Amino acid sequence: MTRIPFPAMRYPLVAILRGLKPEETAGVVGTLIEAGFTAIEIPLNSPDPFRSIETAAKLAPENCLIGAGTVLTVEDVQRLDDAGGRLFVSPNVDVPVIEAAAAKGMVTLPGVFTPTEALAAARAGATGLKFFPASVLGPSGINAIRAVLPPELLIAAVGGVSDANFGDYVDAGISAFGLGSSLYKPGLSAAEVGERARRTLAAYDAAIAARG
Repeated sequence: MTRIPFPAMRYPLVAILRGLKPEETAGVVGTLIEAGFTAIEIPLNSPDPFRSIETAAKLAPENCLIGAGTVLTVEDVQRLDDAGGRLFVSPNVDVPVIEAAAAKGMVTLPGVFTPTEALAAARAGATGLKFFPASVLGPSGINAIRAVLPPELLIAAVGGVSDANFGDYVDAGISAFGLGSSLYKPGLSAAEVGERARRTLAAYDAAIAARG
């Protein structure tokens, strides 16, 4: 199967908006895009997630990647496509589900933890791999597994990664991240999310600059 590439982005960072409500979507997503985020994930265990995804997809510029996390079934993939989502993120490796998303032209980031899972996802045509929880594997653990993977795969660290420890991962050559509670928690205002977003991007720039 043809691998859908991850689009070129200044910031290869996925904002994970778990718990986002539809009525908050325009404000929060708009603020993130204004700050500089171009990849946004709304997990399907959020309230009325497909409504939020549809809202986000309609307001986002063409260069933004809007989609869903916690995608578990082929039916979820179809609903995501119907809502205009182009980003598929899952917590696991389910080959038929990954293949269904890739067939829709979606960027696919299944969750992996072991070499077996990572290689299975790669064979299924995944765009990249979401190593989760990154805080358990650490940069060295992710790099050890990356050594046996196709070099074109995007490698993203998710879970326990924030503006406070970007440098540890960037020093190990890992520069794509999924950011959840450090960026958004239910109850935060759009203004608060915007402030966190700007702080996060500044920290990311600093970590990249420090590595040279």
